Amino acid sequence: MSHTPHKDDVPTYTLSEGCPVADPTTAQRVGSGPVKGLMLLQDTQLIETLAHFNRERIPERTVHASAVGAWGEFEVTHDISHLTSAKFLNNVGKKSKVLLRVSTVGPERGASEPVRDVRGWGMKIFTEEGNQDFVFNDIPVFFVRDPIKFPSLNRSHKRNPATNLPDASMFWDFHNNNQEGIHALMILFSKRGIPASIRTINAYSGHTYKFTTEDGFVYVKIHLKPDQGVKSLSQDEANRLAGENPYHHTADLHDAIARGDYPSWTMYIQVMKPEQAENYRWNIFDMTKVWPHGDFPLQPVGKLRLNRNPTNYFTDIEQAAFSPSTIVPGIAPSADPMLQARMFAYPDAARYRLGVNYQQLPCNAPVSKVYAPYQRDGASRHDDNYGGDPNYVGASLKRVNFSGSRVGANGHAPFGGGSQAHEQWVGQVTAYSSEVTDEDFVQAREMWKVLGRCGEQDEFVHNVAGHLRGALPEVQLATIDMFNKVDSKLGTRIHEALVKES
Repeated sequence: MSHTPHKDDVPTYTLSEGCPVADPTTAQRVGSGPVKGLMLLQDTQLIETLAHFNRERIPERTVHASAVGAWGEFEVTHDISHLTSAKFLNNVGKKSKVLLRVSTVGPERGASEPVRDVRGWGMKIFTEEGNQDFVFNDIPVFFVRDPIKFPSLNRSHKRNPATNLPDASMFWDFHNNNQEGIHALMILFSKRGIPASIRTINAYSGHTYKFTTEDGFVYVKIHLKPDQGVKSLSQDEANRLAGENPYHHTADLHDAIARGDYPSWTMYIQVMKPEQAENYRWNIFDMTKVWPHGDFPLQPVGKLRLNRNPTNYFTDIEQAAFSPSTIVPGIAPSADPMLQARMFAYPDAARYRLGVNYQQLPCNAPVSKVYAPYQRDGASRHDDNYGGDPNYVGASLKRVNFSGSRVGANGHAPFGGGSQAHEQWVGQVTAYSSEVTDEDFVQAREMWKVLGRCGEQDEFVHNVAGHLRGALPEVQLATIDMFNKVDSKLGTRIHEALVKES
C-alpha cells in the first residue's frame, strides 16, 4: 500500500536564505507581449541557481580521488590494555562509530573501478578521546620509502603531461630508477592487484606505529583481513567488467549493505619491542619492508563491520578527510619518514580542498568535546567561534584545563626510562637518501616463490608483459634487468612474453 505523506511531512521549497518561492522553474523577464526579453538582476532565484551551480564542485583529491564509502562500527574483541592506553581499544565489547572510505590511487573521480591499482583505506574511528584516523593501503608495502619521491611516484602513475594519456614508459621508467619498490610491484602485478570487491580486500598500516602506556611503548603494524575472504580478478575479468559495469565496486558495497549483508574485517597487530627493533634485520621504519609473520605473529584486536550506506555521498564521503596525524592518546607515530611526511601532507590537502575549518563538517566532527580557542575564524566557521574566550596562550582571563604531559608525543604520558633510552637509537638529524641494495630484493624473491606455490607465476609474467608492452624499448630492457634481480629466469620470461605477444 502506498504511503501518502502527511501535509506536515512535505517540505516547502525555499531559496537558500529561507524565502519561499512558488515555482522553481520560473525566471523574471522583461516584456508585456508573448515574446519575453531581457533577464533581471533582481531575479534572486535565477542568480542563486546559476551561481551555486558554478561552485558546486570542490577540488578533487590529487590522489585517491575515486572512492566508495560507508558507515560502521569497530568492536574490541581482545584485551590489549597492556599494550596501549587508548580508551577505544580497551574493554572487550566496546564499540565505536566508524567512517570508511576506500579508493583507487591514480584514477580521477568517475574512472572505472576494476583496475590494477593500489586501494587506499581511510578509516575514521570516533572515540571519546577524539578521532583516530587510520590511512592504510591494501598492500603491506609501498613503492618508496623517501617522502621526497612521493609526488614523482604518483605523477609517473598518472597521465603523460603532453599526451594526457596513461604512459607505460613513465610508469616503468620511474620504477626502473627507484627499485626499492620491487616488492610492491610484485604484489601489484600478481593476482592480488585487482580486487573483486571492496568487501574482499586486506588493509595494512604499512607504517610502523607505537602503542603507548605509562610504562613505555611497543612498535606495531596493523592489519585488517576480510571475514568474507580475499578475492581478486584476473586482467581479462577486470577488462570485461570495466566495460560492462565500470562502477562495480561502488554498487557491490552499496547493495550488500542495503540488503543487510554487512561486510566485516578482523583487525590484527604485529608487536615488536624496542630492543628487538634495534637488532632486527630490516629497518622497521622502511615502508618497503614487511615484518614476516614468523618473526612477529598476528594478534587479534577487534572487528570492523560496515552497516550503513551514506545518506548523501558528497556530504559523507567526498567531504571526509583522513590524516595519519589524527591520533588519540595511546597511539603515537614512529620515526618512519613516510609517516612523518604524510602527517603534514594529508591535513594540508584537506585545508586546500575543504577549507581551514574542515574538522567541523559533520563527517569529520569528533563525538568528543572540542575546545581549541587558539584556532579561530577562517572560512566556513560552523560554531560560536568560542565567543569572547581569549584567543591567545597564557591568558589569565579564563581558566583552561590542560591534560597530558609535556613529555611524549601527542599528549601521551612520559615513556619509561628504558624507552627514553631507546629513542636515542633513532639518531641525530641528517640529510639522507636511501640506496637500493640486494636486501630490497629478498622479500620480492620470497613473493616470487609464493606465486610459484600458488601456480600464479605465468599470470604474473602475463600481467607485467601486458603493461610493459606499451613502454619504450630501452625502458623494457631496464625493467627486464630489474626483474632478473628477483630471479634470473623471471626477466627472461617477461622478455619472451613480450616477444611472443607482440
